[in-house]
Amino acid sequence: MRKRKELLQNYLNRDSRMRDIYHDMNKFKVKEILLVSNLYDAFSINKEGKFSEIMLYDYGKMNLTSLPRITGVYSTEETLEQLKIKDIDMVIVTVGFNKQRPVRIIQKIKQRYPDLPIFILLNNTHHIKFLEKKKAELNYDKIFVWDGESRTFFSMIKYLEDKRNAENDSKLASVRMILVVEDNPIFYSNYLNHLYKIIFKQTNKIIDEIKMDKLYKVLKLRARPKILLATNYEEALELFNKFKDNIFVMITDVQFPKNGKIEPDTGFQLIDEIAKIKKNLPTIVLSSDKEQRAVAENRCLTFIDKSDEDLYQKLIYQVTQKIGFGDFIFRDHDGNILARAASLKEFEKIIKKIPQESIEFHAKRDDFSLWLMARSEIQLAKILGAKKSSHFKDIEEIRHYILKMLKAYRDEKPQGKVVPWEDADCTNEKNILLLSDGAYGGKGRGLAFINSLLYKTDLASHLEGLKIKMPRTAIIGAEEFSNFIADNNLQELKGQNLTDEEVNKKFLKARLSNELVQKLDGFLDCYKKPLAVRSSGLFEDSLTQPFAGIFETYIIPNNHHDKNRRLQQLIDAIKLVYASTFSNIALNYARALDHKLGDEKMSIVLQELVGREHKGLYYPDISGVAQSYNYYPFASMKPKDGFAVIAIGLGSYVVEGESAYRFAPKYPKIQLNSLQDQIKQSQNYFYAVDLKNPNIDLLKGAYSAIKKVDLYDAVEHGTLTHLVSTYDYNNDIMYPGVDEGGVLVTNFASILQNDYIPLPEMIQDVLDSLKQAFDTPVEIEFAVDLQPDEDGDATFYILQVKPLLMPAEDHTFKPEELDKKKLILYAEKSMGNGMISNLSDVVFVKNETFNKTETVEMAAEIEQINQEFNRKKYILIGPGRWGTRDRFIGIPVNWTHISNAKVIVETSLDGFPLDASSGSHFFHNLTTMNIAYLSVFLDKDPDAINYDLLNSAELIKETKYYKHVRFDKPLKVLIDGKKRRAAVLVNDETIE
Repeated sequence: MRKRKELLQNYLNRDSRMRDIYHDMNKFKVKEILLVSNLYDAFSINKEGKFSEIMLYDYGKMNLTSLPRITGVYSTEETLEQLKIKDIDMVIVTVGFNKQRPVRIIQKIKQRYPDLPIFILLNNTHHIKFLEKKKAELNYDKIFVWDGESRTFFSMIKYLEDKRNAENDSKLASVRMILVVEDNPIFYSNYLNHLYKIIFKQTNKIIDEIKMDKLYKVLKLRARPKILLATNYEEALELFNKFKDNIFVMITDVQFPKNGKIEPDTGFQLIDEIAKIKKNLPTIVLSSDKEQRAVAENRCLTFIDKSDEDLYQKLIYQVTQKIGFGDFIFRDHDGNILARAASLKEFEKIIKKIPQESIEFHAKRDDFSLWLMARSEIQLAKILGAKKSSHFKDIEEIRHYILKMLKAYRDEKPQGKVVPWEDADCTNEKNILLLSDGAYGGKGRGLAFINSLLYKTDLASHLEGLKIKMPRTAIIGAEEFSNFIADNNLQELKGQNLTDEEVNKKFLKARLSNELVQKLDGFLDCYKKPLAVRSSGLFEDSLTQPFAGIFETYIIPNNHHDKNRRLQQLIDAIKLVYASTFSNIALNYARALDHKLGDEKMSIVLQELVGREHKGLYYPDISGVAQSYNYYPFASMKPKDGFAVIAIGLGSYVVEGESAYRFAPKYPKIQLNSLQDQIKQSQNYFYAVDLKNPNIDLLKGAYSAIKKVDLYDAVEHGTLTHLVSTYDYNNDIMYPGVDEGGVLVTNFASILQNDYIPLPEMIQDVLDSLKQAFDTPVEIEFAVDLQPDEDGDATFYILQVKPLLMPAEDHTFKPEELDKKKLILYAEKSMGNGMISNLSDVVFVKNETFNKTETVEMAAEIEQINQEFNRKKYILIGPGRWGTRDRFIGIPVNWTHISNAKVIVETSLDGFPLDASSGSHFFHNLTTMNIAYLSVFLDKDPDAINYDLLNSAELIKETKYYKHVRFDKPLKVLIDGKKRRAAVLVNDETIE
């Protein structure tokens, strides 16, 4: 455990030199706000209870993580009481029709808390003059005028934070600042609203372009430009003198107080005074007096008329130009544009050949460091900013110095990153390629984290004979999906009740962006193995959004001799993954969960399949799923020991819940099944990519490139030696390996029993490390290539990771105290915790009509019954595995078919083995939605189901395969989370 903690700590410490700068910035954060207002103002601000929601959206949209808590009060007594019990960071006092009460409250606050920031918020402008006359007496900070939008609150908060943090942050990182000089609260309230909006919007855009990880993205926002506000000449000059090296833009009115009096040209006096210290400071002059335009333009200053209808749009445009956002524009001494650089890569390329005149022009103005600072490249900006043009003997030396610093900066960046296609070496398997912008989605996020962890730590490096890697991977960000839907007018399809086949055809006719198609063409030059085109929805695989397995993954062989055909197959697979968000399963599922149909955004993960070719078939030696929490422990195992399920061939065999081999990585040698059970339940087929069929028809389904292969066909491939054992009938003995004289049993004995490779140890190490990293139980999907590499090692590939919800374990009951006459069912294996007492309906399979060859029809029938519940919950009971893809071992329902079931019961039945090993996707949705999940082994005491009691209830509906019954009173469902047992009882006192 200590080594694991050190490993994760080393991961967190990496790049700390860069991150520490950001961590030490913005030390003052507004966390607690006291809002003093009358009831009407409070109602107006709250907007029918949505104010906090809107504020949260504003913060989330700008990638800000700490939303302040706002406490509302009315009276002086309540105000002082809250100030006494809470650590308030700022007070906002609204002034409505009654201006005297708020004044008295401010006076009381300042008497007791003289240094506490107080802001006055006006929803009308009538009291501005009155309050300005009271400024010296009340000693409040600033007046803001509220326009009905929550962003006014946001501006007040950020202004206070900027004011408090300016000195510290300017010393740490040379943070740039905008000085706003304006005495009218109406104007400066709106100025700040628009300035903060554009600053955060542009900063987020730049950070997105840089493609940094999520933590860097949040931290780099702290290096954004800050806003300083002055309302008179003296305050403005004081701020300039204090932060003259950081102020790079000034926005100023013309008429404002100087020495307590309004003068007609105070703004120009301020500009002249500042020019003595800092010449050529970019300045924007604002005035309602049109005659001031000529004065400003004679000084080569930008002028904006305050009475202009486009005042704020023009202000934002000018600030954006002067702030350093956007491309770096290379100019000559006359201002002519010579070149543009949109990225560091382009910047470096142009610097190599741009004329000396341009380098000299920008170096003297510190434009290089200014642009880099705008892109939040603080370290590089500080290095270049520290060297002035006068420090070099000639212009060529400046050029070489810039190139040298850019190279050093680039070389310092670690591996394990998500790298834009433009900046990437596609042959480098240590980075993930990013083919389009936008969110990565659930799978993408998990893979990006795993890749980062692998190359920043020595995860599992102590295990001899087995390396750990991730397959070569690329991500198509969610922005492509959004543009694809919008550009092809596909959103309207959701209301047309189309079949899935019709949706797929319409999506295939639509066009991806030309930019992505060009990148995919280059991508295929590097990626020659079969590919998995995986969905990566923003909700998919998340901790709280149960969308696992709802969207499709397509496999393409990627081996057609015509590259254009390979490209078209890849494009079609991407479109069909997008189409799966419009499938009836996905739409019904969204409706069942009260999700808006347009909420889901789709990213895509392109991943090389692990494996090798064997006589036209491509597959890995082993695929598997492992969880760090075992919902069904056996023998002396504990839930926290975890479990793994592995199989030969492609992983779809495992994640869809087919009969794979289950074991605990901590106790791999424990085998509780009898010899006959091992033979009976053994994997006897597997899935592989059919390389002999390069002309696949993806409209036939996600598995159109997949072939089901008999296990014995793999004998001639030579892949089964360490994966199977041979059962000798004559001697009733089983031994590892392949022998022609016996029955093959897939039990991985050479690995699990005889330690051919340390697979259990690898799984355990990875699970433990990721569990600690996520701070919650996790699930991984993996594959193993047993072919020795150049060092003689096998390779363990992590394909996916996702967090799990760990059930509570605080509810208990004693089975011996249950009233057996009221017991509908009892199970020694269950998942969940607590008591459910609001279910009266039970739907159960009629054993007398059950036929394992008709399970597909049974799935369709339960779908219809489930829809009739219209979100009302019920208990579902049936034999075999719910949700399996193998219709001969259970009922192959999709999640939407049983979405209203609150308790799902799987029962054993002759010919239907039950080992509670649901598929990965089905299992993830169970845990996420907190569905109680019970396994009743009817051949093992004390498990039992009382069908007579079920049949005694009121019959609501009977179909060919099911009965729907309803009890007079809600049933009592008891689940002991610690002992993993459960019971369902009737709640009827008449039963004795």
